[in-house]
Amino acid sequence: QVYLVESGGGLVQAGGSLRLTCAASGRTRGINAMGWYRQGPGNERELVAISREDYTSDLADSVKGRFTIFRDYAKKMVYLQMNNLKPEDTAVYLCYAHSVVKPSIEAPKIEDDYWGQGTQVTVSS
Repeated sequence: QVYLVESGGGLVQAGGSLRLTCAASGRTRGINAMGWYRQGPGNERELVAISREDYTSDLADSVKGRFTIFRDYAKKMVYLQMNNLKPEDTAVYLCYAHSVVKPSIEAPKIEDDYWGQGTQVTVSS
């Protein structure tokens, strides 16, 4: 089991900045990707940014040039720096981790997705 705890959400005016932080604990050895999703009112959950163990990352088109994802691989933490925030960025932001574990040579891989409890980001116009 992997546990994810987010922090850093809040209320900010349009054009402002926030930094979200997510810390992973528990069985973190198998984590091969960490990132952020968000879910706004009446919207489906969408991928915002993801960072992989091979040091590649992806950002949603809607946040490119404004958001940055970065990791502390040793501490199993992921951050989302959000600049030039817009009202449409208002959402609950959820930390995400993907884990792949192979218990033994004979055993198949076990893949799991884990989610934090979410942190609210509200951008006022």
